[in-house]
Amino acid sequence: MGRLFDVRETFTRMLLLNTSGVVYLLLAPRQTGVPVSGPQWTLAVGAFLAGVLLHRRPPLNMVAQTALFAVALATLDDTTINQVGTAWALGEMALWAPRGRYLWGTVGGVSIVYLIFNRQADGLTEALVGLCINLGLPVLIGTVVRTTRELGVQAERRMISEQRAARADERSAIARELHDVVAHHVASMVLRVGVAQHVLPKIDPAVDAVFDDVHRTGTAALADLRRLVAVLRDPDGVRGDAALTAIEPSALPAALDGAVETARLAGVIVEAEIDPAVASLDAVRGLAVLRLTQEALTNVAKHAGPASVARLSVVVRESDVEWGVADDGGSSAAGASLGGGHGLIGMRERVAVLGGTLTAGPSGKGWRVAAVLPGETS
Repeated sequence: MGRLFDVRETFTRMLLLNTSGVVYLLLAPRQTGVPVSGPQWTLAVGAFLAGVLLHRRPPLNMVAQTALFAVALATLDDTTINQVGTAWALGEMALWAPRGRYLWGTVGGVSIVYLIFNRQADGLTEALVGLCINLGLPVLIGTVVRTTRELGVQAERRMISEQRAARADERSAIARELHDVVAHHVASMVLRVGVAQHVLPKIDPAVDAVFDDVHRTGTAALADLRRLVAVLRDPDGVRGDAALTAIEPSALPAALDGAVETARLAGVIVEAEIDPAVASLDAVRGLAVLRLTQEALTNVAKHAGPASVARLSVVVRESDVEWGVADDGGSSAAGASLGGGHGLIGMRERVAVLGGTLTAGPSGKGWRVAAVLPGETS
């Protein structure tokens, strides 16, 4: 029964209808005593074949069934098969029609055919009553099934949205707790190191250097923590849980080389200019540079295609990071159409989390995306 009322199971419904039609034709002579005529079999078989062959194309099936119904009304005394076939096709139209005017235009067409060719109705009133029964019931059933399905889809989407909102709220709570607990302890450690440097005026220079290093590391840890908390509070601004993973600054050059090598294996010719100073970036900006590079080179491979040339540039100027990837468009101008998509949206939001700016647009025959990630201002 579930498959019978599934919008996609058109073949199942049509097979059931054809089986019922064959049974009717075989049993009708026993009930009425009148054998099924040749034209009746011909029109019935035509309706069966049209239903099976056109079950994925409701408009064409509707036209075929209506035409057969018109011929049956004009030539046959028993039009049951073609009448039911037309009503069934109308119900399928109610399930399929993307716009209401398609359905009501079909209803109008069938009504005209019924009123013109119907020879059995005694007067207009009887014809209209029969018309309402024959057309109203399939339209009603089809509309109810379609509406029920749409409501089910909307309910499922609403449930998914509510689940995502609940997860976002929980992440936000975790972010606040993480900030309150960890930041308190790290700040206390940094403060104590500073106090130790002041209360020990005759401290050994080597020990003082260690204190300075601890103080700098703790301060950087607090900055990284603030940024990671911002990411945790806005998980949709980045792509996946990998965005919550930090990277050791010293490992960033090797990671960028790995991203470049992956793009080369995909057939992209990559010309990379990577400033060695990237090894001194903080963990959060280093991760952003890596993710931006991976996303941009993936887009080049996907849209510009193999044998395209991409130029990667990562430069550290004072405390800012200037990053960019440009391609030549490959063998076609496909690269010039990358202004949309979730990848670019994710890149923009990732850069925005760090207070940076990202620009993207056509460059010659290809595409260029560039970003500036600012350093700490205080």
